[in-house]
Amino acid sequence: MTSRSTHGALAVLSASFLTASLLAMPVAAQDSRSAALAKELTDLLGQKKLDSVAAKHPAAPDQFVAALFFPGQLIVITARTTAPAVVNEKLVRREFREVYVDLNSASIPESRVMITDGGADGLRARREPNQPFDSQDSGGKSVRFNGNWREQKMSEQDYMKGFTQADEAYVAALQALVAELKKAS
Repeated sequence: MTSRSTHGALAVLSASFLTASLLAMPVAAQDSRSAALAKELTDLLGQKKLDSVAAKHPAAPDQFVAALFFPGQLIVITARTTAPAVVNEKLVRREFREVYVDLNSASIPESRVMITDGGADGLRARREPNQPFDSQDSGGKSVRFNGNWREQKMSEQDYMKGFTQADEAYVAALQALVAELKKAS
Protein backbone atom coordinates (compact mmCIF):
# COMPACT_ATOMS: atom_id res chain seq x y z
CA MET A 1 0.00 0.00 0.00
CA THR A 2 1.29 3.43 -0.82
CA SER A 3 1.62 6.18 1.69
CA ARG A 4 -1.19 8.08 -0.02
CA SER A 5 -3.64 5.14 0.15
CA THR A 6 -2.68 4.45 3.78
CA HIS A 7 -3.37 8.08 4.62
CA GLY A 8 -6.71 7.91 2.77
CA ALA A 9 -7.69 4.71 4.58
CA LEU A 10 -6.81 6.26 7.95
CA ALA A 11 -8.84 9.36 7.10
CA VAL A 12 -11.87 7.23 6.18
CA LEU A 13 -11.44 5.13 9.33
CA SER A 14 -11.12 8.25 11.48
CA ALA A 15 -14.18 9.85 9.89
CA SER A 16 -16.17 6.62 10.39
CA PHE A 17 -15.16 6.45 14.04
CA LEU A 18 -16.02 10.12 14.59
CA THR A 19 -19.43 9.68 12.93
CA ALA A 20 -20.20 6.59 15.03
CA SER A 21 -19.13 8.44 18.17
CA LEU A 22 -21.33 11.42 17.38
CA LEU A 23 -24.33 9.20 16.63
CA ALA A 24 -23.91 7.46 19.97
CA MET A 25 -23.52 10.70 21.93
CA PRO A 26 -27.15 11.58 22.66
CA VAL A 27 -27.69 8.45 24.74
CA ALA A 28 -24.18 8.24 26.18
CA ALA A 29 -24.00 11.93 27.06
CA GLN A 30 -27.40 12.10 28.74
CA ASP A 31 -26.73 12.89 32.37
CA SER A 32 -29.02 11.79 35.14
CA ARG A 33 -30.18 14.68 37.28
CA SER A 34 -31.66 12.18 39.72
CA ALA A 35 -28.44 10.33 40.63
CA ALA A 36 -27.37 12.48 43.60
CA LEU A 37 -30.92 12.64 45.01
CA ALA A 38 -31.39 8.86 44.73
CA LYS A 39 -28.17 8.36 46.66
CA GLU A 40 -29.20 10.92 49.28
CA LEU A 41 -32.60 9.25 49.70
CA THR A 42 -31.19 5.73 50.01
CA ASP A 43 -28.55 6.96 52.48
CA LEU A 44 -31.25 8.62 54.62
CA LEU A 45 -33.42 5.50 54.50
CA GLY A 46 -30.44 3.44 55.62
CA GLN A 47 -29.58 5.82 58.45
CA LYS A 48 -33.18 5.74 59.68
CA LYS A 49 -33.46 1.96 59.12
CA LEU A 50 -36.49 2.44 56.86
CA ASP A 51 -37.46 0.64 53.68
CA SER A 52 -40.19 3.09 52.66
CA VAL A 53 -41.07 6.76 52.79
CA ALA A 54 -43.99 8.87 51.56
CA ALA A 55 -44.87 12.54 51.30
CA LYS A 56 -47.23 15.04 49.77
CA HIS A 57 -46.16 15.91 46.27
CA PRO A 58 -45.51 19.65 45.92
CA ALA A 59 -47.37 19.74 42.57
CA ALA A 60 -50.91 19.31 43.94
CA PRO A 61 -52.70 18.92 47.29
CA ASP A 62 -54.29 15.59 46.30
CA GLN A 63 -51.07 14.15 44.84
CA PHE A 64 -48.65 12.03 46.84
CA VAL A 65 -45.35 10.27 46.33
CA ALA A 66 -44.03 7.14 48.00
CA ALA A 67 -40.94 4.98 47.68
CA LEU A 68 -40.09 1.41 48.50
CA PHE A 69 -36.39 0.57 48.82
CA PHE A 70 -34.75 -2.80 48.45
CA PRO A 71 -30.97 -3.17 48.29
CA GLY A 72 -30.13 -2.23 44.71
CA GLN A 73 -33.64 -1.12 43.75
CA LEU A 74 -35.79 1.91 44.43
CA ILE A 75 -39.42 2.01 43.29
CA VAL A 76 -41.10 5.42 43.42
CA ILE A 77 -44.76 6.02 42.71
CA THR A 78 -46.53 9.33 42.28
CA ALA A 79 -50.32 9.51 42.09
CA ARG A 80 -53.43 11.44 42.94
CA THR A 81 -56.06 9.93 45.16
CA THR A 82 -59.77 10.44 45.63
CA ALA A 83 -59.27 10.19 49.40
CA PRO A 84 -56.44 12.60 50.20
CA ALA A 85 -57.59 12.92 53.84
CA VAL A 86 -57.05 9.19 54.40
CA VAL A 87 -53.57 9.33 52.86
CA ASN A 88 -52.75 12.48 54.86
CA GLU A 89 -53.70 10.66 58.06
CA LYS A 90 -51.37 7.78 57.14
CA LEU A 91 -48.59 10.32 56.55
CA VAL A 92 -49.15 11.85 59.97
CA ARG A 93 -48.88 8.37 61.51
CA ARG A 94 -45.74 7.75 59.37
CA GLU A 95 -47.35 4.68 57.78
CA PHE A 96 -45.21 5.07 54.69
CA ARG A 97 -45.55 1.52 53.38
CA GLU A 98 -49.35 1.76 53.60
CA VAL A 99 -49.25 4.99 51.58
CA TYR A 100 -47.11 3.21 48.98
CA VAL A 101 -49.63 0.37 48.80
CA ASP A 102 -52.54 2.84 48.50
CA LEU A 103 -50.85 4.74 45.69
CA ASN A 104 -50.02 1.52 43.89
CA SER A 105 -53.49 0.01 44.16
CA ALA A 106 -56.13 2.58 45.09
CA SER A 107 -55.05 5.75 43.33
CA ILE A 108 -56.51 7.38 40.23
CA PRO A 109 -55.04 5.16 37.47
CA GLU A 110 -54.41 7.90 34.88
CA SER A 111 -52.48 9.91 37.49
CA ARG A 112 -50.17 7.06 38.50
CA VAL A 113 -46.51 7.20 37.50
CA MET A 114 -44.16 4.48 38.71
CA ILE A 115 -40.41 4.72 38.29
CA THR A 116 -38.24 1.70 38.91
CA ASP A 117 -34.63 2.68 39.53
CA GLY A 118 -32.89 -0.64 38.94
CA GLY A 119 -29.66 0.31 40.68
CA ALA A 120 -31.12 2.78 43.19
CA ASP A 121 -28.60 5.19 41.67
CA GLY A 122 -30.72 7.57 39.61
CA LEU A 123 -32.15 7.06 36.16
CA ARG A 124 -29.85 6.16 33.30
CA ALA A 125 -30.77 6.56 29.64
CA ARG A 126 -29.18 3.24 28.83
CA ARG A 127 -28.28 0.12 30.69
CA GLU A 128 -24.69 -0.34 31.79
CA PRO A 129 -23.17 -3.79 31.19
CA ASN A 130 -24.26 -6.35 33.80
CA GLN A 131 -26.58 -3.83 35.48
CA PRO A 132 -30.38 -3.69 35.63
CA PHE A 133 -32.20 -1.11 33.53
CA ASP A 134 -34.52 1.59 34.81
CA SER A 135 -38.13 2.01 33.70
CA GLN A 136 -41.18 4.23 33.92
CA ASP A 137 -44.82 3.12 33.83
CA SER A 138 -47.28 5.92 33.16
CA GLY A 139 -50.73 6.01 31.61
CA GLY A 140 -50.64 2.32 30.80
CA LYS A 141 -47.37 2.66 28.89
CA SER A 142 -44.04 1.29 30.01
CA VAL A 143 -40.66 2.55 28.82
CA ARG A 144 -37.50 0.59 29.59
CA PHE A 145 -34.42 2.81 29.71
CA ASN A 146 -32.08 0.18 28.33
CA GLY A 147 -30.84 2.18 25.34
CA ASN A 148 -32.84 0.11 22.86
CA TRP A 149 -35.50 2.51 21.59
CA ARG A 150 -36.01 0.54 18.37
CA GLU A 151 -37.12 -2.53 20.32
CA GLN A 152 -39.74 -0.32 21.96
CA LYS A 153 -40.84 1.02 18.57
CA MET A 154 -39.66 4.54 19.34
CA SER A 155 -37.40 7.01 17.62
CA GLU A 156 -34.21 7.94 19.45
CA GLN A 157 -35.53 11.48 19.82
CA ASP A 158 -38.78 10.29 21.44
CA TYR A 159 -36.84 7.90 23.68
CA MET A 160 -34.54 10.67 24.90
CA LYS A 161 -37.46 13.07 25.37
CA GLY A 162 -39.21 10.40 27.45
CA PHE A 163 -36.05 9.82 29.47
CA THR A 164 -35.62 13.53 30.19
CA GLN A 165 -39.26 13.85 31.30
CA ALA A 166 -38.99 10.74 33.49
CA ASP A 167 -35.79 12.02 35.09
CA GLU A 168 -37.41 15.40 35.82
CA ALA A 169 -40.45 13.72 37.40
CA TYR A 170 -38.13 11.47 39.39
CA VAL A 171 -36.16 14.48 40.65
CA ALA A 172 -39.36 16.18 41.88
CA ALA A 173 -40.50 13.00 43.64
CA LEU A 174 -37.09 12.40 45.23
CA GLN A 175 -36.90 16.00 46.46
CA ALA A 176 -40.26 15.61 48.24
CA LEU A 177 -39.18 12.31 49.82
CA VAL A 178 -35.78 13.62 50.96
CA ALA A 179 -37.48 16.68 52.46
CA GLU A 180 -39.89 14.41 54.35
CA LEU A 181 -37.04 12.37 55.84
CA LYS A 182 -35.07 15.49 56.77
CA LYS A 183 -38.16 17.06 58.34
CA ALA A 184 -38.64 13.99 60.51
CA SER A 185 -35.09 14.30 61.89
